[in-house]
Amino acid sequence: MGRVKLPKPVLLVAAVFSRYAAALDWASNRLAAHWGPVALASPRFDFDATQFYERTMGPGLLKQFLAFERLMDPAGVVECKLTANQWEEEYAATHPGPEPRPLNIDPGYLTEAKFVLATTKDRDHRLYLDRGIYAELTLYWQANRWQCREWTYPDYRRDDYHLFLTECREYLRGRYQRDG
Repeated sequence: MGRVKLPKPVLLVAAVFSRYAAALDWASNRLAAHWGPVALASPRFDFDATQFYERTMGPGLLKQFLAFERLMDPAGVVECKLTANQWEEEYAATHPGPEPRPLNIDPGYLTEAKFVLATTKDRDHRLYLDRGIYAELTLYWQANRWQCREWTYPDYRRDDYHLFLTECREYLRGRYQRDG
């Protein structure tokens, strides 16, 4: 019989995307006010790997990753996703643009071995967590680099995303060494 032990704390990483720079700024400020200071922020990437979101979010989307200083219990991703959904609705209610969804906030977490996204959509490869939230293992670390799964979203296959997530991984490893 294995012994139950608590997991190491993880790095909260949120992907925010919109066609509006002001929406990304709003999200960055809102997330930092509630989830703590941002440790690492990616550049704003062109989000053009799929047109799936164009109908509800419009064309010309930009995506940015934010990684937060405060490490968390991985179970906390459920509350992060529920809160992110509320913030998306709040922003949409005040945004004057024509899109029904002008902002998307996708929280997840990173460990030394994997990058996990939280989602409300059930699929065969997603595990149920709690309160309508599922977890998807989007990437995993092997052979000194990020590896994709057959279900990994097209944009998460990008080398520039992987470079940023590697920077996040190194930050996390440094925190483990510093914090014990």
